[in-house]
Amino acid sequence: MKGKVVVITGASRGIGAAAAREFAAAGAKVALLARSGDEIGALAAAIGADRALALRCDVGDWAAMERAVADLCDRWGRIDVLVNNAGVIEPIARLAEADAGDWAQTMAINLSGVFHGMRAVLPVMRRQGAGTIITVSSGAAVNPLEGWGAYCASKAGALMLTRVAHLEEGAHGIRVLGLSPGTVATDMQVKIRLSGVNPVSQLDPMVHIPAEWPAKALVWMCGPAADGWLGADVSLRDPAVRAAVGL
Repeated sequence: MKGKVVVITGASRGIGAAAAREFAAAGAKVALLARSGDEIGALAAAIGADRALALRCDVGDWAAMERAVADLCDRWGRIDVLVNNAGVIEPIARLAEADAGDWAQTMAINLSGVFHGMRAVLPVMRRQGAGTIITVSSGAAVNPLEGWGAYCASKAGALMLTRVAHLEEGAHGIRVLGLSPGTVATDMQVKIRLSGVNPVSQLDPMVHIPAEWPAKALVWMCGPAADGWLGADVSLRDPAVRAAVGL
């Protein structure tokens, strides 16, 4: 990853923050995007001002995403990798009880946010003739779960965006794929457990993997070893994938 520029959304905590550290350790420059400016600012300072750039951005706002990518290109001149990581689990509610505003917010972040990221970086990657776009997916993209209607639907839509982007952009040298990490020990799992809804909330916290595992997988996915998954999701539940990543 030396000399590469990596954009990570939802970089303030969890998988996003862990990925920022992993990519930086691998030699990349990292642009950290999140709504919480203070947290990404602190993370960028810890990584180093010459290696990390904090850009406050709401991925659900197209103008904000477009502006962040333009600022980044002005600073570093290129984008080699986009990690669409920003996501929310709320509302955890059955469809008959879900708040319409909360539903729309989930779609804005989990689905439109993925499109906004792709739309902003694709012209840059096309000019370069190369690039990698990875969207953090979920088993919920293909498995319905009680109370997770908004999350399941948004993740299913994001997976289809991965498939369409691969179809449209593969010929331009752009690699597009997703990562389904399984259950990860992040703040999202705390919210899920407190909800008490569906079997995921009943899981023993000890079974959740650390955020560093998907972060390492994301770096691995930027190389040719992951080319067999282009246009699809890599599952970190697969023992062969874990072995290939070195977990």
